[in-house]
Amino acid sequence: MSTSTAPTEAPAEQIAAPAAPPRKVRGRGERSRAASLASHGVLTLASLVALFPVAWLVYLSLGPDKNDYLHPGRIWSKMTFDNYAFVLQDTNFFDWLKSSLIVSLGTTVIGVMVAATTGYAVSRMRFPGYKKLMWVLLVTQMFPIAVLIVPMYQILSKLQLIDNYFGLILVYCSTAVPYCAWLLKGYFDTIPFEIDEAGRVDGLTPFGTFFRLILPLARPGLAVAGFYSFITAFGEVAFASTFMLSDTKYTFAVGLQSFVSEHDAQRNLMAATAVLVAIPVSAFFYLVQKNLVTGLTAGGTKG
Repeated sequence: MSTSTAPTEAPAEQIAAPAAPPRKVRGRGERSRAASLASHGVLTLASLVALFPVAWLVYLSLGPDKNDYLHPGRIWSKMTFDNYAFVLQDTNFFDWLKSSLIVSLGTTVIGVMVAATTGYAVSRMRFPGYKKLMWVLLVTQMFPIAVLIVPMYQILSKLQLIDNYFGLILVYCSTAVPYCAWLLKGYFDTIPFEIDEAGRVDGLTPFGTFFRLILPLARPGLAVAGFYSFITAFGEVAFASTFMLSDTKYTFAVGLQSFVSEHDAQRNLMAATAVLVAIPVSAFFYLVQKNLVTGLTAGGTKG
């Protein structure tokens, strides 16, 4: 007698239900949509705050009257470019531009070259007093400009460099070189010593190693030092107004003072000149901005 078992029907609870979609796990560094929107909102607000003074300066420069800054709402109905035409045609604007570029670019080239060699020597070489040298450079930054003007004027007067571009460049280098030397020394410390050893193995002299191997890798640091030197020379007032006596040799920073007298201030012309002054600085920043943050030493040696 054979017995057969009838298949039993599975209870309803055991019927396979459709699988729930797997819960998405956020990876490391991945932000939620709300966090992304919040960060973009904060960055947008910060950008507007940074751009507002520039936009406001451009807006004031379009006002035809020197007192329009007191009533900015009236400028909108009478905007004009007459201020820019007056600055370009009836002032020494192009002489100021020439002087500013000569002094700024000269300070950048000479200052960065001296700072780079100084920073590299202290970073790589061990000579008597190499640590004290950097501290001496740092101490020179402690003296205020008012204290330095008189002895510098006497030195430049004896060297017949008063009202001379090269004299002003040397003065600015005395300010830019110490900071840039510290900056570049720290950057050279991040470049592996194996690169110097490889240069010596290939028969390069220390100068050859420095110019052919180290400087290309230090391009971001050189860009930062160059930008600092350029801005320092371009916007400085005290030294330029003291050591440059000719109207045609004024830099932009000193030329702006010609719009302000004891009883009058032509603020509309100052605003227009300030906008024009910002163009060379913006162009220089655009040329070096891609090297200001990026590092080129990654992968310089094989581990």
